[in-house]
Amino acid sequence: MTKIKFLYVLLMFLVIGCDSSESALEPEPPTDLDFEITISESNPQSVSIDASASNSNFYKFNFGDGSDVIQSNDGSASYTYSSAGNYTIKVSAHTTENVFIEVSKQVEISEQVQEEFPDGYSTPTSYEGYDLVWQDEFDGTSLSNDWTHEIGTGGNGWGNNELQYYREQNTEVRDGYLVITAKEENFSGNNYTSSRIITENRQEFQFGRIDIRAVLPEGQGIWPALWMLGANFRDVGWPACGEIDIMEKIGGGTREREVFGTLHWDSNGTRACTCGQGEPYRLDPGSTFGDEFHVFTLLWDQEKIQWLVDDNLYHTIDITPDDLSEFRDEFFFIFNVAVGGNLPGSPDATTVFPQRMTVDYVRVFQKQ
Repeated sequence: MTKIKFLYVLLMFLVIGCDSSESALEPEPPTDLDFEITISESNPQSVSIDASASNSNFYKFNFGDGSDVIQSNDGSASYTYSSAGNYTIKVSAHTTENVFIEVSKQVEISEQVQEEFPDGYSTPTSYEGYDLVWQDEFDGTSLSNDWTHEIGTGGNGWGNNELQYYREQNTEVRDGYLVITAKEENFSGNNYTSSRIITENRQEFQFGRIDIRAVLPEGQGIWPALWMLGANFRDVGWPACGEIDIMEKIGGGTREREVFGTLHWDSNGTRACTCGQGEPYRLDPGSTFGDEFHVFTLLWDQEKIQWLVDDNLYHTIDITPDDLSEFRDEFFFIFNVAVGGNLPGSPDATTVFPQRMTVDYVRVFQKQ
């Protein structure tokens, strides 16, 4: 019996030792690594990378010009080169820091050609009786910390059956302008991409004069908006938080010369809006909001909200009724270009991509 017990213990020791040896083995490296390089149509020195691999926990990107390596969990990265040339981009897919595979591709970067932005209407940086309390002139090469991106498709296409996937890569700041680009491209199951940026928890305002100077994109199914949501959105939801559409344009046909100003709110448990109340602002026949810059202005106090284009008043709403109390609280900004959705419908054969919304500035003035 003693000999049998000894052999049993020895066998268990060998089994445990074998298991310990196997557990110490390195994990399997990723497989099937590949990546695509997309050169920005508006800035030929900017690239975006989309990589994919099986069994990868994170990715690293070396852009071949001596800059720091960029790490990403989702396989996406973007970079702007400082000069033209031929570069080797290396992408590695990692299971762990030391277990990875790597793929390299060549990219040719061209000189950037200075784009000519159109002229148009402009407004001053001061008004009598008002203080300029916040502005973004979009100088530099990236968004300020006042903005964050909303990524993805939202619930049910952001509640409107929209067709785009919002990505950070579709936003650029260059030459003193913010440029949001809507593209026709396959990404994460969607046929279009664009961007949506917000100032939630960073810049929020109650009352004042708001000026936004912008050139708008065009085409059937293109839906640009410069708008605001109540700062209590995360607590009470929509429409109870209130929505102020400073500018909304429904692309396609004769609608290219029209913009709307609209309110949405909760009226005793029922969604209400000023949709259909009053005429949109219309340019002269033959003109569109994609031809040149226009300034979209909101005049907002505790009694009323007014909408202007190029200092021409075209819409006024009384907000003193009790069920419009949402509009006497703080709001944050949202700038986006949607593709498709309930209002514009889908793009068709007449729609040309890419489409861009270019914003020169946003300025908020409040009474002294």
